[in-house]
Amino acid sequence: MAYSPFLLVPLTASLGTVLLILYRLLVNYNAARGTGLPIIVLPVDCGNPLWLILDRKIAQWVRRSPVGSGTFTRFNWRGWEIWDRYHAHQELGDAILFVTPGKNYLQLCDAEAVSDIFQRRADFLRPPESTGKIIVPLTYVRLAETHPWLSEMLNIFGPNVGTTDGTQWQRHRKITASSLNEQVNQRVWMESIIQSTGLIHYWSSKPSITSVAADTRTVSLHVMSGAIFGKSYPFRGADEEVPTTTESSLSYGEALKTILDRCIPLVVLGRKNLSKPWLPKSFRELYQATRVFQDHMTQAYEGGKKAMMRDDKLENNLMTSLVRASLVDTDQKGRTTGSHQEGLTEEEVYGNVFVFNFAGHDATANSLAIGICLLATRPDLQDWIAEEINTTLTGVESKHSSYGAVFPRLPRCLAVVYETVRLYTAVAIAKSTGSSPQSLKLGDKTVLIPRNTVIIPNYSALHTHPRYWGDDSLEFEPSRWITHTPTTDRSPPSSRPVEHFKEPTTRNSPFVGWSGGARSCPGRKFAQVEFVGVLVGLFRDFRVRPVPFKGEDEGMARARLLHQIRTDTGMRLLLQMLHPERAVLEWKKR
Repeated sequence: MAYSPFLLVPLTASLGTVLLILYRLLVNYNAARGTGLPIIVLPVDCGNPLWLILDRKIAQWVRRSPVGSGTFTRFNWRGWEIWDRYHAHQELGDAILFVTPGKNYLQLCDAEAVSDIFQRRADFLRPPESTGKIIVPLTYVRLAETHPWLSEMLNIFGPNVGTTDGTQWQRHRKITASSLNEQVNQRVWMESIIQSTGLIHYWSSKPSITSVAADTRTVSLHVMSGAIFGKSYPFRGADEEVPTTTESSLSYGEALKTILDRCIPLVVLGRKNLSKPWLPKSFRELYQATRVFQDHMTQAYEGGKKAMMRDDKLENNLMTSLVRASLVDTDQKGRTTGSHQEGLTEEEVYGNVFVFNFAGHDATANSLAIGICLLATRPDLQDWIAEEINTTLTGVESKHSSYGAVFPRLPRCLAVVYETVRLYTAVAIAKSTGSSPQSLKLGDKTVLIPRNTVIIPNYSALHTHPRYWGDDSLEFEPSRWITHTPTTDRSPPSSRPVEHFKEPTTRNSPFVGWSGGARSCPGRKFAQVEFVGVLVGLFRDFRVRPVPFKGEDEGMARARLLHQIRTDTGMRLLLQMLHPERAVLEWKKR
């Protein structure tokens, strides 16, 4: 039988691809075998961009097929750690090597080893194909460094702390860290109270709401608008949004939302190419949004720069702090060395402002949505934090409260933040051994990790392993973060033990919700202040419950919502509730 030459071409290409995959698997397997660590062979590279789009659907199809569940469907899809928690490490060990045709991936659930990796910056690097780590204010998230296209996304408006390395990163880190000061935190607190007050007014005016994720997204946008640019917007609920179509009427928040929702075309085509008349209308709208966002940044930058040159008093927001820090640092450097390269350029200021917005927006909104839904399943915890809020704010309206006077006295609310992040950390950071093998102490032995191995601290396992967190490690229990100072013989009879927040240790801690080492999140306080401020606005005078479905009592409704959080939270760009509209909540006055 004769075969068409046109048929032989795809057959030959397919065979060649299969042989190449098998060859790479063999090479990577041989490299992994020398470590003596447990090995799991996966047929697809975890960081393959096409696979990141299709992985969950293919894994679900395979589970329903005659093949059924197995190693592939357990581990070879994005977000498997959230489902598996610590169980793989309990079965196989604290270090597991995933062998794929692309790279080897070392999954770690060892607090001391993870701390060691964070401290050894020269040995354990960012994966060489990626420059997209984000550790910025407002975020519980470091976007995975194994996705190199994120670097292009983050550099759209200029170089920033998320995409630079070496001395350039140190310069960006110095300026951005000094700009995230207590004055900015006060602005974050004020905006969080304002937005959450509007939010609870909207939610409590309805019989029930299904828009918890959409509305917390709006809150996050508006808090950042106030904290970064000094622009305040009234809260509008999901069904109150008025769409705008002209560039002149597009707000900063709407522009940013458009950019974040349609980031892929922006990366693929670049900003300028989006304006081509033959492209879809949505692409031209995206181009318009980038222009509006750029204009907002430019106006804020120029305004801050002129005010500083006139010695006018600057507003307390992040943009003016960045301008001030950059100009002061540049001026001091010029006087001492004759060079003017230490501060940030205008483009770099824009780059950092964008990366703060990009990382903080969805991460904070997603964490708030999850935290609120978790509290809806625990009326006892709602009463617990409401007691603290009302005791602390006795005689003071929330909108008149001061960050400096109130925030340090809300350890229970802060415990809710940490417990939410512990159970639902947005995404894990990644490191690499680079071009040389690196030794790593794992328990009582030292292992030589092969070169070009991607190392992924398994946050979901670290944050839930009973070895670190006890038998209730999978439960939402914020009280684990609270310690008590006992009363003394001189204390009044009615006095109670003083509560304190139990801050995690800086080294060897199993909690790495904001990463660790030199590149730990400089803006975690920013994130904490916003989350706590929203809790104050929501739970001081109101309580929330899941609306029972037909045939349910309240206990059954709470159990259903908790099951939804546990089983329907997964990875898209970040960790989030995949179908938050299914969480039907009711808010009532206390």
